[in-house]
Amino acid sequence: MKRIFTVISCFLFLGFASYAQLNPVSWSFNAKKIADKTYEVRLTANMQSGWHLYSQNQPDDAIAIPTDIKFNINPLLNFDGKTKEVGKMEKFKDEKLGVAANQYSRQVEFVQVVKLKTNAKTNISGTVEYQTCDDKKCLPPKKINFSLAVR
Repeated sequence: MKRIFTVISCFLFLGFASYAQLNPVSWSFNAKKIADKTYEVRLTANMQSGWHLYSQNQPDDAIAIPTDIKFNINPLLNFDGKTKEVGKMEKFKDEKLGVAANQYSRQVEFVQVVKLKTNAKTNISGTVEYQTCDDKKCLPPKKINFSLAVR
């Protein structure tokens, strides 16, 4: 009996470990100077084939957890408008279930324009919380931190 319990425990552990290691989205972050004291901050998500990431903006009947980008307060920065999405948005709709979602496959960039109040060197930092799914399963939401130098 003890041996059966040990074998079952090993399989459960291996199953959870492989599930935890599944990471179909890779992120990159950069800040590019576009004018005097003005920068474009780009948060780029690259998804593995078959996986998608949800838009920040979802329809009322959405089943998806929207991507949530939070910038940390920095007294040296002003944010110019809202974070924009650059990519090919797909509008998913399941008529049977009556649910919908706005999603991206392959790649999406989240772009935020920031303006420095002075010519000082500083950082822009924050978090991205997102959920990713394929046509069979969704992974739990994941939160990652980012920090970029703005000079």
